[in-house]
Amino acid sequence: MINGQIRDKEVRLIANDGEQLGIMSAREAQKLADEAGLDLVKISPKAKPPVCKIIDYGKYKYEQTRKEKLAKKKQKVIDVKEVRMSPNIDTNDLNTKINHAKKFLSKGARVKVTLRFRGRELAHVNASKYILDDFAKALEDVATIDKKPKFEGRSMTMFLAPKNN
Repeated sequence: MINGQIRDKEVRLIANDGEQLGIMSAREAQKLADEAGLDLVKISPKAKPPVCKIIDYGKYKYEQTRKEKLAKKKQKVIDVKEVRMSPNIDTNDLNTKINHAKKFLSKGARVKVTLRFRGRELAHVNASKYILDDFAKALEDVATIDKKPKFEGRSMTMFLAPKNN
């Protein structure tokens, strides 16, 4: 809230240079802001009494957006890549999938390993769990198991995260 939008009876006022001016009515605070040629901005509305500051509102908004952009730029987004397999996968195909997962993990992405079951394959879910175990064992030098294999619907999923060296 800025200027005329502030309807509180009393506010704690902070000057443009950061000096505390004390508790006063909102009208007096607005008068001081007008004299300085700046805006009265409510900084902390939940405080008792609310905290207002005399600042240039346009400059304040600009600084806020700059801070948000910098924070967004610095944060690291972790990708989740998926490797899908079926229970009757052959060893060479499994090795190819392992190599793909290694490549994803080396780039810092998490890997979701999905074992999909179709039709009659659903009857042999327990016999196929070893595939995910072998997959994790083959990647244990570059990855750790983030989430253990879990059966959901028609597929069994496991998450691998890159190891921190």
